Amino acid sequence: MNQIQEWMHELKQIDLEHLQHTLESYSAYGPLPGILLPLVEAFMPILPLLVFVAANANIYGLWLGSLYSWIGVSAGSMLLFWVARKLGGRVGSWLRRRFPKASGVLNWIDHKGFSPIFLFACFPFSPSALITVVSGLSNVPFRSFALAVLLGKAVMIFSISLLSFNISDLAKEPWRLLLTAVLIVAMWFGGKKLEARYQVK
Repeated sequence: MNQIQEWMHELKQIDLEHLQHTLESYSAYGPLPGILLPLVEAFMPILPLLVFVAANANIYGLWLGSLYSWIGVSAGSMLLFWVARKLGGRVGSWLRRRFPKASGVLNWIDHKGFSPIFLFACFPFSPSALITVVSGLSNVPFRSFALAVLLGKAVMIFSISLLSFNISDLAKEPWRLLLTAVLIVAMWFGGKKLEARYQVK
């Protein structure tokens, strides 16, 4: 609850006019700035993803802003996973041998697959980059990772956009909070069914 309150406080402090002015200065590039900023954040988690997503929603509009943020975040996660998978095979094996706890985390991701990746992807305060790298080092299938990230990031991005879009009206529109909760549950169940279908095939 405290994290949610801090999140809402941070959103209220965002200087959207400054961000809008900055993005408008690159208007010749269309939606690229709104996509590239979330993409870069996947490799540099110190960047304020929350601010980028909220800014996109208020600058490009709820739907387009959410779409641009989702494309950027998802693409960044896929690229980071690919880098970890291509370059980290030996690293993953070494971690399993050298650090038993690291081996436990990798095995957990291997066996659970979709669920932990999806749940971490849903929440903006989770160590997303770390989970992506660990997933790349593990043996989790790319299909399961991609499905979990695409659905989880969709929930996270749309939830932030929905709550931050015209945030001053949030108290008058509590349905936004309810819709966010429903989306998380629906995406989780839907993702589990899709993963089960793929595994059967």
